[in-house]
Amino acid sequence: MNATWRCTLAATALIALALGSRSAFGLFVSPINTATGIGLAGISLAVAIGQLVQGVAQPVVGVLADRYGAARVIALGLVLFAVGNAATIVSGDALAFGTAVVFTAAAATAMSSIAVLLAEVGRRVPPARQVLAIGIVGAGGSLGQMLLGPGTQAVIDAAGWQAALWSTAGLALLALPLALVFRRGAGVPAAAQAAAGGDGPDRSEALAAREDGTRHVARRERHPGVAGALRSRDFWLIGAGFAACGMHIAFLNLHMPGVIDGCGLPAGLSGVWLAVLGAANIAGALGIGMVLRRHAPAAALLVLHGLRGAAIAAFLLLPTTPLALLAFAVAMGLTYMAILPPTTMLVQRVFGPARFASIFGCIMLLHQAGCFVGVWLGGLAGEWNDPAAGYRAFWMVDVALSLLAAAAHLPFLLGRRRPLAARPGARPAPRSAGGARPALAA
Repeated sequence: MNATWRCTLAATALIALALGSRSAFGLFVSPINTATGIGLAGISLAVAIGQLVQGVAQPVVGVLADRYGAARVIALGLVLFAVGNAATIVSGDALAFGTAVVFTAAAATAMSSIAVLLAEVGRRVPPARQVLAIGIVGAGGSLGQMLLGPGTQAVIDAAGWQAALWSTAGLALLALPLALVFRRGAGVPAAAQAAAGGDGPDRSEALAAREDGTRHVARRERHPGVAGALRSRDFWLIGAGFAACGMHIAFLNLHMPGVIDGCGLPAGLSGVWLAVLGAANIAGALGIGMVLRRHAPAAALLVLHGLRGAAIAAFLLLPTTPLALLAFAVAMGLTYMAILPPTTMLVQRVFGPARFASIFGCIMLLHQAGCFVGVWLGGLAGEWNDPAAGYRAFWMVDVALSLLAAAAHLPFLLGRRRPLAARPGARPAPRSAGGARPALAA
């Protein structure tokens, strides 16, 4: 198999395992609560802290991958993920359970960091195929939902929640050979390695800079670093939209089974709902690649957030029936991971590729902060005197945040905002052989 496809498929499989197991964790909430008596709010708080830890761990994992290589970090993450699942099974009180959940979340970041995997795919995939590759990797999360959702529900029904967690730990250990695909130099074009003057993590960036007729040092000076990005309004606009996205999907992953159960519908519908969500997610993640060939990423993000808000509003207004729930799963699935490719493209266009992993890692931290809020508030809503009213209040806030997230991307379109590196005060971009400066649009 071509090295490009090996890398893409390995990243897809790792994303499938991490996001699939995370989305299926909501199926464990009720049986764990029954077995331990921790309570919905306690379980939600532990998972929420785990989501926040994942965000904090993103830039740390990126630094470790740059220093020690992605293969080692991924392999260590897979082993620790298996250990964390085992620790969750044997935890007997709220403190032990919370510690195990947070530990597992950090390990999941190491084995499937979006920033690290996309950076590795970018080094190995030709530029003309990168949009397709990112779409395929994004679809990995959908595939994991589609397979692990009903699969986990079936194991819980047949053998209990402990057996289901042991199965997840076993899958992590079986995935260890995938880490070998990301060894330094494996699958990276020889020309890229030579252009970079070695096998360090910046070799593909150095090649791109030389192809543009610039030197690596000059390129680094043109693009802002992390500190410059944090001072930019563009960073916070993009981050606000991604944080709202995190709040949506984290609530769906953990609390949707509880919402379905509260409607008096069969428990088995939760696994089916996750499978339908995953199938629609695959279609959305792949379809967004075709959309981005014709439309700007900011325009795609505006429409996706708007559609998500409209779907939630329709869910609130329609009667809660199995058919309505499955239609809602389709609508949310089509906008689920589809937000990732245009967000990554917008970050690259605004801030440049030189510090993409670090800047995107910071934006992922905001995403995970949104996840924290979604999981925690969902737990509080579920423990109201009237859980249905609590969830309804949450959905209404969710609609408002979707509209605000859509509006956050308007400045990139209405003002035709230029990349941060091309604005007044920044060094001018070098002219090409024809004398024109390259233009980038958001």
